[in-house]
Amino acid sequence: MTAASRQMKLGAFLWATGHHIAAWRHPQAHVTAGIDIDHYIQLARTAEAAKFDLLFCEDAAGLREADVGIASQTSRSIGFEPISLLSALAVQTSRIGLVSTASTSYNEPYGLARTFLSLDHLSGGRAGWNLVTSASQIEAANFGSTGLRPHADRYERAREFAEVVTGLWHGKLDGTSGSGHDGQSFSVRGPLDLPRSPQGAPVMVQAGASDVGRDLAARTADVVFTAAQTFEEAKAFYDDLKGRLAAYGRERDDIKIMPGVAPVVAETEAEAREKYEELQELIPDDVGVALLSSYLSIADLWRYPIDGPLPELPATEGMQSRQALVIEQSRRDNLSIRQLARHFAGARGHWRIVGTAAQVADELQARFEGGAADGFNVMPSYFPGELDAFATLVVPELQRRGLFRKDYEGHTLREHLGLRRPA
Repeated sequence: MTAASRQMKLGAFLWATGHHIAAWRHPQAHVTAGIDIDHYIQLARTAEAAKFDLLFCEDAAGLREADVGIASQTSRSIGFEPISLLSALAVQTSRIGLVSTASTSYNEPYGLARTFLSLDHLSGGRAGWNLVTSASQIEAANFGSTGLRPHADRYERAREFAEVVTGLWHGKLDGTSGSGHDGQSFSVRGPLDLPRSPQGAPVMVQAGASDVGRDLAARTADVVFTAAQTFEEAKAFYDDLKGRLAAYGRERDDIKIMPGVAPVVAETEAEAREKYEELQELIPDDVGVALLSSYLSIADLWRYPIDGPLPELPATEGMQSRQALVIEQSRRDNLSIRQLARHFAGARGHWRIVGTAAQVADELQARFEGGAADGFNVMPSYFPGELDAFATLVVPELQRRGLFRKDYEGHTLREHLGLRRPA
């Protein structure tokens, strides 16, 4: 593919009322969005009309905050199990991809492989699995666990889990012919009770950014979601991950890297800034600090002066790459705990752009053409308003520049993303 013909990929990251921690408090927000199927159908149709590559649903098998009195977090925990939701959206859409998170820590590979392959057939080849290892003590407590497994152990289980799932999807595990799997964590006979995927296999997605996470992505992923504040961070991650592919017999274009971006867009820059500040004013300090604490895996952050610097933090078994990103930003920008919490609460450490359609497009184009991204996972601050704004303002600007499709050219998610059909 020539540089002139290369176009960016776009995901629409769905999340109930929106990605901003205070989205549920926005005057135009739909507070019970998490359990309203008509709300999700509207969002899916908006994204498909704008020719997005995929819809993405994350998942956490438990509340996001141990203190259920923190309404901003509790409201974000109320929602449909995502594969069930995407199955419903599959019959309300015809082209857009359908990607869901599912944990390798709290599932078994045969059941998960069967579930995603079923979604793939239901949708005509549009399904994808976002592999996560889970890093929440709250989730662990819901599955009879004595606690969160160590980081390295979670990834070793994930590596074998992915090996079994892809083996089932490709028909390599068939106990009837003596080719089952007998490994350290799993024993699976196979085969699946479904024919092969319309797109060869569901798309494999990953979001781990630690060193072991990057190696797992280089080995197994088709798409990688990531978080990066600066161009330099995004470029370094992009080059590092693409550089690991050859060791696994893969080419650079076999993986699409799509960093998260949280745009706030309006007709004028002043209007966009006003929209953003209105959202920021809706964040109570205790909610911002609680969210920051959960991602840093530190229970007593509130004990430190809120207008003082982030303290030195011990290593944890939580989301290590996200912790490193937040700590780096706090040091780089000399932010107090209050400032860091308010900034982090807006997009959970992802890149934020505030401005006009042209300004947002400029920023996306610079990272895309600068070799720091193959596309972006768009994280609207609140729904439906900010998705509508991106679809009606930014997408036409990207199309005018030749950076994004004007219509779908294929029918499967692999075709949208320009990924090879597995042999």
